[in-house]
Amino acid sequence: QVQLVESGGGLVQAGGSLRLSCAASGRTFSTYTMGWFRQAPGKEREFVAAIRWSDGSTYYADSVKGRFTIFRDNAKNAVYLQMNSLKPEDTAVYYCAATALIVRLTEDTSYGYWGRGTQVTVSS
Repeated sequence: QVQLVESGGGLVQAGGSLRLSCAASGRTFSTYTMGWFRQAPGKEREFVAAIRWSDGSTYYADSVKGRFTIFRDNAKNAVYLQMNSLKPEDTAVYYCAATALIVRLTEDTSYGYWGRGTQVTVSS
């Protein structure tokens, strides 16, 4: 069982940066692939980034590639999403998720554990 709690959201101007954090419970955190998803008002939840536990490989949505970085600290049971050059279209609730899988990481149905989300608002 894994419990996830996100933090770090807020209001930022376009071009600014935020770092989201996700704190995880459980002693086997290092064996979970971690992902970030987001959902904007009136839209479906979409994949943002993932980091695979088995080899540390990272994956990004095309819309955030080059601007966002996902990384993890297994000693702290935490995963982070560094977001730079933020755009108004990045405005959404951001969710942290965990899965024991190492494939299909861009699909939200692959993840069995979810946090409650943190709001990110980017003003123009």
